[in-house]
Amino acid sequence: MIDHDRLFKELLSTFFVEFLDLFLPQVANQIDRGSIQFLPQEVFTDVTSGEKKEIDLLAQVRYQQQETYFLIHIENQSYTQSEFAKRMFNYFARLYEKYDLPIYPVVIFSFDEPLRAQLTNHCVKFADFNVLDFNFKAIQLNQLSWRDYLTQQNPIAAALMSKMKISASERPQVKAECLRLLITLKLDPARMQLISGFVDTYLRLSVTEEQAFQTVVDTMGLTQREEVMEIVTSWEQKGAQRALEQVAVNLLREGMATEAIVRVTGLTVEQVQQLQAQLSQEN
Repeated sequence: MIDHDRLFKELLSTFFVEFLDLFLPQVANQIDRGSIQFLPQEVFTDVTSGEKKEIDLLAQVRYQQQETYFLIHIENQSYTQSEFAKRMFNYFARLYEKYDLPIYPVVIFSFDEPLRAQLTNHCVKFADFNVLDFNFKAIQLNQLSWRDYLTQQNPIAAALMSKMKISASERPQVKAECLRLLITLKLDPARMQLISGFVDTYLRLSVTEEQAFQTVVDTMGLTQREEVMEIVTSWEQKGAQRALEQVAVNLLREGMATEAIVRVTGLTVEQVQQLQAQLSQEN
């Protein structure tokens, strides 16, 4: 089960300015980039369903050469929801009441289907006048062509191309192009791993697709090909590690002793104990 909200929050909080540069350049040009402050996670109770919902990302920023602040609220929506625009207004109203600052609301629609444009407005109208006309900025990834972002020297482009409008036959090529762009950015290892992991999560390829992916990689220059294959090797190593950890978890559930699990899986005692602690928390 993919934790879409966590993945997008980690990506956007790490590359917040780059996100603004790519999708909201007018906003990016207005703010003092040194003033960005991420505010604590806000949890709201949906009075209709009774569910608690966390907003994804809330940043306080200052206008350039001013002492005036405003908020940028970003939500990732990974599935369609008929009342979503109303929910965005509820978030807006509660944040506006709490912080008493202007709010720039943004939604990333990251689902694959449907392809139709999503509503970006919540209004309350009467015959004689409009009471409310609330709008938010929408970035609907499945309506964007990945080819338009190939030359963008931006880590957000390298990541989000994997969620844009992609035909089934293009999946191997897009994965290769995401990595080609990524290695040109010369990021530090941690940020490189964040984006490559994001791409691998959303573009998991079949055996046949892996062969097509390799064909595209083989057309690259020697240096690019070697760097891409280093990333692929790291994916394979992480996959093998996850498989061993899953075996260990299954054996822990069956009551096998830590020492025996270490012998079977090759994991360290500390790794098995950590998995045991996580399992205890889940239960």
